[in-house]
Amino acid sequence: MQSSSSTTERYQPIEDYALIGDLHTVALVGKNGSIDWCCLPRFDSPSVFGALLDVGKGGFFRISPADMAPIRCKQLYLPETNILLTRFLSEGGVGEVTDFMPIKRVGSGEHYHQMIRSVAVIHGSLTFKLTCRPGFNYARNEHHVSIMQDGALFQSQHLNLGLASPIALEQDEQGGVQATFELHAGQSLHFLLESSKESGHVPEKLSESDYQEAFHDTLAYWRHWLSQCRYQGRWREMVQRSALVLKLLTYAPTGAVLAAPTTSLPETIGGNRNWDYRYTWLRDASFSLSSLLTLGFTQEAEAFMQWLDTRCHELKDKRMLQPMYGITGEHDLQEHILDHLEGYRQSGPVRIGNGAYMQKQLDIYGEFMEAAYIYNRYDTISYDLWRNLHRLLDWLLAHWQEPDEGIWEVRGGPKRFLHSRLMSWVAFDRALRIERTRGWPASADEWRKTRTEIYEQIMTQGWSEKKQSFIQYYGSDAVDASALLMMIMNFTGSREPRALSTIERIEKKLASGALVHRYNPQEAADDGLGSQEGTFGACSFWLVENLASAGRLDRARLMLEKLLSYSNHVGLYAEEISPTGEALGNFPQAFTHLALITACTTLDDALSKHQANPWETHTNYYD
Repeated sequence: MQSSSSTTERYQPIEDYALIGDLHTVALVGKNGSIDWCCLPRFDSPSVFGALLDVGKGGFFRISPADMAPIRCKQLYLPETNILLTRFLSEGGVGEVTDFMPIKRVGSGEHYHQMIRSVAVIHGSLTFKLTCRPGFNYARNEHHVSIMQDGALFQSQHLNLGLASPIALEQDEQGGVQATFELHAGQSLHFLLESSKESGHVPEKLSESDYQEAFHDTLAYWRHWLSQCRYQGRWREMVQRSALVLKLLTYAPTGAVLAAPTTSLPETIGGNRNWDYRYTWLRDASFSLSSLLTLGFTQEAEAFMQWLDTRCHELKDKRMLQPMYGITGEHDLQEHILDHLEGYRQSGPVRIGNGAYMQKQLDIYGEFMEAAYIYNRYDTISYDLWRNLHRLLDWLLAHWQEPDEGIWEVRGGPKRFLHSRLMSWVAFDRALRIERTRGWPASADEWRKTRTEIYEQIMTQGWSEKKQSFIQYYGSDAVDASALLMMIMNFTGSREPRALSTIERIEKKLASGALVHRYNPQEAADDGLGSQEGTFGACSFWLVENLASAGRLDRARLMLEKLLSYSNHVGLYAEEISPTGEALGNFPQAFTHLALITACTTLDDALSKHQANPWETHTNYYD
């Protein structure tokens, strides 16, 4: 077995990757010029390049200087786009690799995807090495390699890859192809990788005009899309980058927004908190719709709402929603372990599928109703959707008091989680608000009675006089960062003493500087795993939003600026951040970027109002 130090050296840090994509799938490109993760033809398809999870078997496509010893590497996105530039700098020469995936044309085949990699030298001379070594079906399927006049063909059982190359390629002994070439200042070469189900298909070489057309079309697409963004506030660059990430994580045919494009990146190095996040969580729905509509991306909001509407219409006689679904609405997300892959830095197991789809998570009904309420303020939801929502609420009336697995999807047994009660309150509250607005038939008296009952129960059983804090679940003394959503969901006001006291306790018990843990595993409900984890990005941004709403603007701004410094070099966040600042968990994580957007917009609004009316904003109310 490899030593821990050699294992670390074989794997790039998670934060050393950037993302490109075509709204059907993505590729993770490392600062060393290696594409180490890509699933084709969809986000949730088996990986073709999976070195991220097994550097030996997984497969990769790397273009980098042949001798990396004297090289410094940098990465950046071209402004307002998802076109990536990786720069290699040395005394002898400066080179660049430009990576992007052209946006699929309407009517192009399901399996047809392109990845363009252009290599250029800006100064001096550099010798590059190209290695393309796929590992089809999570490195489980064998493939045949054919060297062609203008490239190479990789043929597997269900998918083929064609690599068009302007230089001669040779086959290596590990199922890949390679080439070494030298470029001087002003010279460039363009490579095209294309997926297809057609046997024997190799794409044509890219001429200079072909490359320029594809490059400028992709550049124009991203800049036109981002031009819709209404946010022009203090943190414009970070908010826009988060919007671009969310767009990359949107599956164009259905409008579904993925939680993350990766699976099994560990929340603890060497631990077993490794999950498949290539699905759509209902929990993210209200945050996604709120962010998209706030920023002005109405088409994306409409498409995602249609996806949610379809899930609701599928229920028929079944009234219980799943916590998550596949990107085209798949219900069966059965979990499997790929024991032939070692996992990122030997952090096994590697999982595909997610067993949490079978859990009972009562909070999702509140998130679903919040999404419907947010969208209904933009455009009227349909009466058929309202009838289905009514049926969901009928089910919730009978089940909201039951224990469940909660927002954190614990695998150590159900509890009566406060957050699940909070979101049950949200479900009935938002339904009543929609009913008042639209005048549709509703069980308003019963909903109002239940809403009151839940509120009073939370204030009695969910509050600890001893700890002066809301607690994780009834009967416990543990604090949980999900309590920060009480103010965000308008369950409490911004000056509610219990909410302010809970913020204090969360800062004291769960915060480390600007970073916030979800909970303390030693004190909280057993999550069934037993290992530690990093701080949770979304919770950290929720704390900023709470501080802003409570009027602690100076503290909120300082914390936000610190949090923004924990992004990687191109503004991306994983699910978690280690105590020493490394990215942990699946990457990039939609939930974190959604929380960033709401924190920035909420604090921006509060600061602007304070500047306009400084005597009306009690900035130091809680200091």
